[in-house]
Amino acid sequence: MANSILDLFASSPIRPMQDHMAKVHECASELKNFFKATIEGNWEQADQLKTRIRELENEADDLKHDLRMHLPKGLFLPVARTDLLALLSKQDKIANIARDISGLVFGRKMQFPASVNEDLMGLIQRSIDASAQAFKAINELDELLATGFRGREASLVEEMIDQLDMIENDTDDLQRELLFKIFEQENELPPVQVMFMYKVVQQIGDLADSAQSVGSRLEMMIAR
Repeated sequence: MANSILDLFASSPIRPMQDHMAKVHECASELKNFFKATIEGNWEQADQLKTRIRELENEADDLKHDLRMHLPKGLFLPVARTDLLALLSKQDKIANIARDISGLVFGRKMQFPASVNEDLMGLIQRSIDASAQAFKAINELDELLATGFRGREASLVEEMIDQLDMIENDTDDLQRELLFKIFEQENELPPVQVMFMYKVVQQIGDLADSAQSVGSRLEMMIAR
């Protein structure tokens, strides 16, 4: 009997979920150095960082597939298996977006006008902050599990999610400001280049949106 109980706890998906989010956040965080390299025109370093981002995204994918394949169907948890899988998908999207951003920017050797680089880096940092806050909330999953997604721990995580919403709102404001500054220079830039700038800025915003979606999914789990 004791062994079966130990086996039950050993099969808990919470640690793998947290490990996956850690990998996802690491992937997103590399965008900061990647964009610094592009601003400096150091495409060799940018290539290395792009490769690193792709490697981290692949590692996150491996963790995701492993968790999906081995997630037990008979877990005695105060949360549905489908909710955990939905949360996992939300987490995974952050890494996918980071991969797509680095691939597009490097593939086109994109450089933004020097006049918007500070705004660009500010948006990137705040989007990474959103990922960090989502990671922070996911790291409370084991405590949430121990308290049955109720009480003081649930309130603490809800506060974290509120903070995540505020960070995402910040990225919306920064994104609008950056897009407007690019718009002001549209006539001085190649039209195709401008089109892809807008796309990259949108994707950076999407990264923060995806981090917020992780919080929203976690909030739904608490509410149930």
